[in-house]
Amino acid sequence: MNLGRILVVGGYGAVGATVADTLGDWFPGRIVVAGRDEAKALRLGGVRVDVTDPDGFRRTLDGLGDIAAVVMCVEPPDAGIAHACLERGVHLVDVGATRRLLDGVGKLDGLAAGSGATAVLSVGVAPGLTNLLARRADEAVGGAERIDLTVLLGAGERHGADAVRWTVEHLAEPAAARPLRVELPGYGPRTAYAFPFSDQYTLPRTLGTAQVTTRLCLDSRALTPTLFALRRATRRPAVRQALTAVLRRVHAGGDGFAVRADARRGDRRAAYALTGRAQSRVTGLVAAYVTRELLAGSLPAGVRHIEQLPALARIPEALAEHGVALRRLDGPQER
Repeated sequence: MNLGRILVVGGYGAVGATVADTLGDWFPGRIVVAGRDEAKALRLGGVRVDVTDPDGFRRTLDGLGDIAAVVMCVEPPDAGIAHACLERGVHLVDVGATRRLLDGVGKLDGLAAGSGATAVLSVGVAPGLTNLLARRADEAVGGAERIDLTVLLGAGERHGADAVRWTVEHLAEPAAARPLRVELPGYGPRTAYAFPFSDQYTLPRTLGTAQVTTRLCLDSRALTPTLFALRRATRRPAVRQALTAVLRRVHAGGDGFAVRADARRGDRRAAYALTGRAQSRVTGLVAAYVTRELLAGSLPAGVRHIEQLPALARIPEALAEHGVALRRLDGPQER
């Protein structure tokens, strides 16, 4: 077990607080909370860092001296922070969900392998748990020709400002596929709309599946079609700004979430689903479990997405104690 400290960037936010608290229970005295808000970071005994300043981040790492792993709970503008970690042999867990940024970190595989560091990408609910379910479904059909991923988020959950802004910004992207009617455990049949989560772009490379599509819906039946009806309008910055403000104030739903993966190969079908509450909390829990495994030394050096690491395959089962339920939908419920 690596005995160095763990730097949790954004460790006072909706996701980061769960990461810091969970890892703090497992590794007492070894968590350093960091973020751009100096007052919040210092109140938690942490340090100020700015992810838009890689040189400053390097100085922070060098000054702290004994950082074994960095958990990124906020998205930087580029791969500069990842580079600063990996060149020093510091492990990285990244909860980011933007395709461009994940691709940038992926190009650092050689750097990571050379320094003996591991970077784990696609960590969270979507991407993250969607990737792990996709791998299970893919293996169940013997290599899928097509995978459909569905994500239902609770409109009543108080997501962090960055998460709301990210969702609205990506809503503006043109739909890559038609809506799909799908049954979600606990929510019944829902219509989900194509949404550019990064999993659908990385899974064709990691699983070799020709076609992967991710779709999104909300637990509010009324709000889902209303939100996606605004897709074209959100291409205007003023509309995105206004919608972000509305979604941060209005919470018309619950805090439950569901993800489902459907794989097809010829006439073979397999489907898995996960349900739980508080998507931000579960994202933080996934990141914490990945970090614990990383510090145990069981993961190979280099840059990998979560579904590429067999040691992380049972995270859905581990989340059962936190109220997350795993089901195989084309057969008896998994236990």
